[in-house]
Amino acid sequence: MAGQLVVSISHVSARTLGDVADFRAALDARGVPTSFLVAPRLKGGYRLDHDLPTVEWLLGRRTAGDAIVLHGFDEAATKKRRSEFASLAAHEANLRLMGADRVLEHLGLRTRLFAAPGWTVSQGTSIALPRNGFRLLAGFNGVTDLVRGTTVRARVVGIGAGFVTEPWWCRTVVLSAERTARRAGMVRLAVSAKQLSRPGPRQAVLDAVDLALMHQCAPQVYRWESGAALQDAA
Repeated sequence: MAGQLVVSISHVSARTLGDVADFRAALDARGVPTSFLVAPRLKGGYRLDHDLPTVEWLLGRRTAGDAIVLHGFDEAATKKRRSEFASLAAHEANLRLMGADRVLEHLGLRTRLFAAPGWTVSQGTSIALPRNGFRLLAGFNGVTDLVRGTTVRARVVGIGAGFVTEPWWCRTVVLSAERTARRAGMVRLAVSAKQLSRPGPRQAVLDAVDLALMHQCAPQVYRWESGAALQDAA
């Protein structure tokens, strides 16, 4: 039985779009689709609705088969040293989800998939997600079908956006991908677009992708389908 490969990219903006497009082309040459983790706002005052070139590019990528995954609202830490959705009560999570959903809907990028900044969600967020129509949660240790209440266990490994970026960690990402692929598991790779201008992190992700493909992992995006089991839809 073959494993699966899911590659996600966060922090796409006008500033990183050139590097992202170049990296996306390298994935495309390998037949690997991409899941883009998108937030309406980012640290430093960035607003997606003020960045129409990036919006148009993402719309085109989704039409071509890539996935859009809501990645929080504005990256604000709701408690000291905790990522945005890691400690929220259901009511607070609901407000942030509604606000983010409204912005993405206005831009034509609405999605029913969610991955929190830092990949960790509170119990309150887990309650609020299906109430707001979300069907899939990509978390740190697995991918959860919020409709069926089932989870495929598969830890995400990444570079940047909460993961370290040192050379030793880049090697760890590659080795982890190979181990998971060898046992036909789900290889989940995440990279911040901010790291794609650096040769080391960029090559590490591509090396991890190549090893997963060598072990016959099937390239996928995060998605939910009403008639498919989670292992076929995540």
